Amino acid sequence: MNFNHILIRYGEMALKGKNRHLFEQKLQSNLASKLKPFPAARIKKTRGRMYVLLNGEDPHDVMEHCQQVFGIHSLSFAVQVEKEEEQLKEAVMLAFNDAQNAKTFKISSKRTDKEFPIKSSELNPMLGGYILRNTEGVTVDVHDPDVEIKVEVRHDAAYITAQDYPGAGGLPVGTTGKSLLMLSGGIDSPVSGYLTMKRGVAIEAIHFHSPPYTSDRAKQKVLDLANELSKYGKKINVHVVPFTAIQQKIQGEMPEGYSMTIMRRMMMRISEKLAHKQDILSITTGESLGQVASQTMESMNTINEVTNYPIIRPLVSMDKLEIIDIARKIGTYDISIRPYEDCCTVFVPKAPKTKPTRKNANYYEEKVDFNEDIEKALEETYVIQVNEAANKKKDQFDDLL
Repeated sequence: MNFNHILIRYGEMALKGKNRHLFEQKLQSNLASKLKPFPAARIKKTRGRMYVLLNGEDPHDVMEHCQQVFGIHSLSFAVQVEKEEEQLKEAVMLAFNDAQNAKTFKISSKRTDKEFPIKSSELNPMLGGYILRNTEGVTVDVHDPDVEIKVEVRHDAAYITAQDYPGAGGLPVGTTGKSLLMLSGGIDSPVSGYLTMKRGVAIEAIHFHSPPYTSDRAKQKVLDLANELSKYGKKINVHVVPFTAIQQKIQGEMPEGYSMTIMRRMMMRISEKLAHKQDILSITTGESLGQVASQTMESMNTINEVTNYPIIRPLVSMDKLEIIDIARKIGTYDISIRPYEDCCTVFVPKAPKTKPTRKNANYYEEKVDFNEDIEKALEETYVIQVNEAANKKKDQFDDLL
């Protein structure tokens, strides 16, 4: 006997009232996309719950993929069996064994089919006794068990679930709009993208590339980061902006102390124009307050002047260790620390202003016309579509060569 389906429980989206069905539909769509590597698996939706019918697919592989889908609070392996004593005993034993190293357990039975001859008060000791007779060093604990095995006898069949596995939480990606992620090759911006997606936001990415100062390996690092993020949603379009000419102009004609501020203002202007073109309503950054010179309150105020788009900053109150913990968890940290610098780190001035003002930034910018440079950069911007599933297939093909 093996698990034949996975029970999915909703989190925050269960509170969405009349719009709940829209969130459920998006979750089902996202889940179906995530489970494409498992062609036999099917998704079944009932009131308040969703199930993945495994149809012979490996339960643990499917579970791992489901855990990367936002909108799911928790999941459990489950088995559907006939309402027959021996099958029920085998099923609870399977559920107990899934909770590895468990030393205490509890059986919680619910009999919605009142014609089933064994009452819940009799079912619990019967099934619990079977586990005790077939294990060693295991006891019953009804107050704080290592694992609680739930048995529900319905009219159509009996369902047994045990250990709860954590889901990704949040809201289904695509339910709360789209944002343009300013994606560098560092640690912070991919974590910011992940947390934005967790709030149900689909993302596209913009990356500023400055050859020959930044290499193709630096660009590939960004694409690999986008690939990791695509695990939690669907495909991600990465808009690569040629930024060399603008950075050279800034370096040559702007005061050194303000070069970082002016550079960020140019990036924000280009990001807003691209977002408008793509019908994207916000911009997401990896800024954390006070972390570097461009992320002081004064810097943010001065940089924000050039756009009226909402700026999403999920990391604004986090310290670096918290950000690194999330980066490790989502698989981006090892990519981010590859030794290939992006344009933000290559052109860092020796003594950037930590308290730049709008007045001074405007004064310096008025002396130089950047409009043609911005339009040219936008015209030469190109898109690379990143898709985790497609890249896996490519890797598998490359392995055969």
